[in-house]
Amino acid sequence: MPSSFCTFVFLLIGAAAVSPAISQSSDPTEPMCYDWGVSREAVSVVEGQPGWLSCPLFSHPSVYNYTSSQNTGHNLFWYRVPEGHDLEQPISLSSRISKDRERLWLQPASAADAGQYICMLRNKSSCSKITMHLEVLPGGAALGDRCPPQGAVEPAQVVIPMQEDKRLHCPHLQDAAKMADGEPSVAWYHVRDGPRCDPYPFWNSDRQQVGSSLQVYVMLIQYQGIYLCTVSYLRKGRSLSFTRSINVTAVYPSILPKEPSILQPNSNQVFTVKLDTEVRLKCTGLFPYLESGTWDIWWTVDGKTVDQLADHRFSKDNRQVKYDFGDRTEESLLIIQRFQVEDLRKEYNCSVRNARGFDTRRAQLQEEASLPSVELGWGLGVTLVLMLLLFVVYHVFWLELLLLYRSWFGSDERHTDDKEYDVYISYARNSEDEHFVLSTLRSVLENQLGYSVCIFDRDSLPGGTITDETLSFVARSRRLLVVLSPGYASQGSQALLELKAGIDSMARGGHLRVILVQYKPLLRKGWVKELRRARVALTLVRWKEHKSSELTSRFWKRLRVELPVRRVSSKSEKEDAALLRLHSQNSTHSQTGLLISATKCPETMFRSVV
Repeated sequence: MPSSFCTFVFLLIGAAAVSPAISQSSDPTEPMCYDWGVSREAVSVVEGQPGWLSCPLFSHPSVYNYTSSQNTGHNLFWYRVPEGHDLEQPISLSSRISKDRERLWLQPASAADAGQYICMLRNKSSCSKITMHLEVLPGGAALGDRCPPQGAVEPAQVVIPMQEDKRLHCPHLQDAAKMADGEPSVAWYHVRDGPRCDPYPFWNSDRQQVGSSLQVYVMLIQYQGIYLCTVSYLRKGRSLSFTRSINVTAVYPSILPKEPSILQPNSNQVFTVKLDTEVRLKCTGLFPYLESGTWDIWWTVDGKTVDQLADHRFSKDNRQVKYDFGDRTEESLLIIQRFQVEDLRKEYNCSVRNARGFDTRRAQLQEEASLPSVELGWGLGVTLVLMLLLFVVYHVFWLELLLLYRSWFGSDERHTDDKEYDVYISYARNSEDEHFVLSTLRSVLENQLGYSVCIFDRDSLPGGTITDETLSFVARSRRLLVVLSPGYASQGSQALLELKAGIDSMARGGHLRVILVQYKPLLRKGWVKELRRARVALTLVRWKEHKSSELTSRFWKRLRVELPVRRVSSKSEKEDAALLRLHSQNSTHSQTGLLISATKCPETMFRSVV
């Protein structure tokens, strides 16, 4: 009667997952046998190491129990279907293959043991069987240097709080002790980076082997990792061994607070939402490590969870954000599709809970202030157009704008220094350059722009030393205008002396500035050292013949930018400028014998200049 009842319960439980096939023996005296197919869990053993197969019929002790089955007259039989064969064969027990309760031991396993195994439980009135697959892995594989061959069993998981103790026991040691002729021995290893294995002792007193176990007295972070234990024993005069692994993980100490907490939203946070859009409310909770491992994080809307809401616009999305030594940070997103005005009046709460406590926090929502998009777009468009227009105007008329700025806000250097001349012109002493200087540069600068110009050949007194006179003129001028041409700055020329004097004055921090005017193109290989240095650091204004003849041309605008600021607007200022030009012309008249005439009739000379 108990046997029939157990079989009936077993059939009711198994019907939900697998429907057994009923096989009827050809012998009418034998009971029909329920075939539960092939077990989903394959068994793996390492070649050369002991291993065993446990009959899956006893995986549910409430249905089949080995002791109860023996009391009801059931016997357990093992069969094997070798790889490449179809027929099952009875297993012959030997010193290597033995049976212990519901297990079939292989001590040690060989490559030929691979295949399908059938365990059959039967008596005179009932029969049940199930098939499992055995895989024999090649031996010799190790995790790293100085490591024993790795076992086929998944590592056992052990958690140790930091600064606390724990004893590690080698898995399946007691099973090996039942089959051994004596007491098994255990060797421990710690797999480190590299990878390599550190055999016991581990060179510190925090971890000690006590008997067959490994005692961790003080858990530290560096003690994490894989620990291997190799069990060695004797059976019927044969030495056998197998290796098992334990994955040790460090977690925060147990003395720390273990109540859950809400990290986000904080008490003052306000979620800004926009109508008719998707709104995501994020809740982040911290769950300290607990052995029970039960925790939960969820949203409620007006006291109801998302699963209880009839409105399908609400959904949730949970994920793990961080895992730090057992403490886990979890995130829960409340997603609201097509957010409506009435949703603002609802109450949204985020809650967290574990075995130690509970916490909840309300989320505050406010509607996003709508901006006038059309007006804002027009404003941005007009601003961009104006910026583009200003950029184009500046790019085209930057010289004119700079001159206008200088005329309004620039300071007249005549009021801040004691210089006598605005411009000293240095040029090659040949007829073509001299004609350009006297007829063009001097005429425009003095007569049209109001500058006082110094030209050595015109303004120097006869009988003086050229070097002293040159240095004196350069020192008394605010600008040195150098007219570059193929004949300029040859070694030993006066023009080279003038250029050196101007560059030296600039280097000493004086108020003199040097301006380069390219009158004729010249080859760079013919330049002297001083001219090369000046070209790199100074402004170069190019004369383009007919294009530069007009006062409104780019040449004269760029030249005016480099020259001192000059504003001649009143009558008195015009007379002062005329007197300056008269003084410059008197120097020339003194050389040509006309100085006496200018002294006798100054009014006539003044009117001629004006």
